Amino acid sequence: MVPAAGQERTEAVQLGEHLHAILAGRQLSALFQPIVQMQSGEIIGYEGLIRGPSDSPLHSPMRLFEAARVHGLTQEVEFLCRRVVLERFAELELPGKLFLNVSPECLLPQRDGQQREMLEMVRCAGLQPGQLIIEITENQPTYDYEQMRDAVLHYRQLGFQIAIDDLGEGFSSLRLWSELRPDYVKVDMHFIQGINNDPVKLQFVRSIQEIAEKSHTLVIAEGIEQQAELLVLRDLGIGFAQGYHLGRPHAIPAKALPAEVAKALSRNGVSVYPQRSPETNTASILKLLHKVAAVPPTMNNNDVYDIFLADPKLLIIPVVDDGVPLGLISRFEMIDHFARPYQRELYGKKSCKQFMDSKPLIADKSTSLQELSFRMVESDAHHLFNGFIITDQGRYLGMGTGHDLMREITQMQINAARYANPLTQLPGNVPINEHIDRLLESGTRFWVCYCDLDHFKPFNDVYGYRRGDDVIQMAGRILSSHSDRDRDFVGHIGGDDFMILFQSEDWEERCRAILDEFAACVQEFYSNEDRERGGYISEDRQGKKVFYALMSLSLGVIKVEPHQYYSHHQIATSASEAKKQAKKIHGNSLFLDRRNSVWP
Repeated sequence: MVPAAGQERTEAVQLGEHLHAILAGRQLSALFQPIVQMQSGEIIGYEGLIRGPSDSPLHSPMRLFEAARVHGLTQEVEFLCRRVVLERFAELELPGKLFLNVSPECLLPQRDGQQREMLEMVRCAGLQPGQLIIEITENQPTYDYEQMRDAVLHYRQLGFQIAIDDLGEGFSSLRLWSELRPDYVKVDMHFIQGINNDPVKLQFVRSIQEIAEKSHTLVIAEGIEQQAELLVLRDLGIGFAQGYHLGRPHAIPAKALPAEVAKALSRNGVSVYPQRSPETNTASILKLLHKVAAVPPTMNNNDVYDIFLADPKLLIIPVVDDGVPLGLISRFEMIDHFARPYQRELYGKKSCKQFMDSKPLIADKSTSLQELSFRMVESDAHHLFNGFIITDQGRYLGMGTGHDLMREITQMQINAARYANPLTQLPGNVPINEHIDRLLESGTRFWVCYCDLDHFKPFNDVYGYRRGDDVIQMAGRILSSHSDRDRDFVGHIGGDDFMILFQSEDWEERCRAILDEFAACVQEFYSNEDRERGGYISEDRQGKKVFYALMSLSLGVIKVEPHQYYSHHQIATSASEAKKQAKKIHGNSLFLDRRNSVWP
């Protein structure tokens, strides 16, 4: 029996043999996945992907590159991958540009003429640099940002564009974005998949888009697998998309989008965002405080470097003189300087102020989270990575991070959205009005359905408020279940009043189904005696005994044509009037207001 260690060595040797055979025989194949422009639905390019032989343990690119790393053949494997992808892209005459994956270690000019080799390889394939986008993939930490900047500048001068892959997933992708200022950033699929149901992901991607607009970067959303994700991203203003929903990696990829996807992108209307909250200016940044030990300006750079070495997780050290903050020292800046020839010998014994950022972001403990986030957006990008100093009347208290600030703002928004209507967890008046405004701005046709329960107050008087709350929750569930969650917005105005904003063309059929299900389900909330006689006795406001019929549901609907209304206030007034007309009809009713609309 072979010992475990021996078996591992045997497997490693076999993988090495497979790897050498692949390199010798050029046994790699290229696949291409389309990248789509959101507004036009046009394929603007393809990401080139690689696969090993189908019958090989190195078929998977992950295993292929891991074996290359173990056997010291990373550059040789990448070189072959690039050649195979370039030649196949040219052979297929695919439209648009080619996104070519390159790792940072292979991008850096580690040997003379590396950029010229890339240029020659591109031209030998019959392509031009302007057809290529170098997509930087991050598999390990990148510290030599100065060399990265120089390499990127050189490739740009040759005519290539630059993209950063998997933003939000890598070790230092935000720092790379700040340093390299790429033409494209690709947002990691973790933040894309399920974005239509997750307000945290929505806020993250919204923030990325805002930063991208300020830095003149184009955003590509990766990993889209559902139409609902695609439409939310389109509405957020994300320019480009990639994922299985648009096209899987294929040896001979399609040159146009699937018809159903193109139709969805061209359709008017807006997607339904997951619940979000109003902004708040009350919470203080004190909750973000981290106690970080400061150093005096008299400490030398060698001692600061030793502090960083002793704590691998420490990224920033504040410099404080007699309680007054002077600046921040970044781990990456320190490592970057000391990695250069003779820097440690020249500056090691000098004051740590030598490598200090003397203009840090400083905020008093009373500063609101909202105010700080505005300052962070308006300031230089490096403050997002370095964090900020928290003071008490000008004296150092501790540090806060940009990550914690973004997380806290997002969490506050989620909590406020839930508070909007704690009984049904449906969005309240502010989210309803925001969605109406989005619909009006989009210029699409939609229908507003005002929903109200009849005889609800006397039911509460007889059966109690807890049973009444159960009825309201049941009504909310019925309204939601008969709405298209990706196209129709269901909100809870308050009490027993709800509103549905329909984009579904079959809205009337949905309303009839709502009324039928409510009529059947509401029976369960009454006693057998009241069900049999079709109602119950309760006192009116004058104290008289009155017979009330079983609860019913009234739906008042108005149709909104493009440019017919200009604010949610106008729509609320018209919908409320339609609801009043519906309540004049006995029993479960649907009233269609035709006075201000053109109905078929």
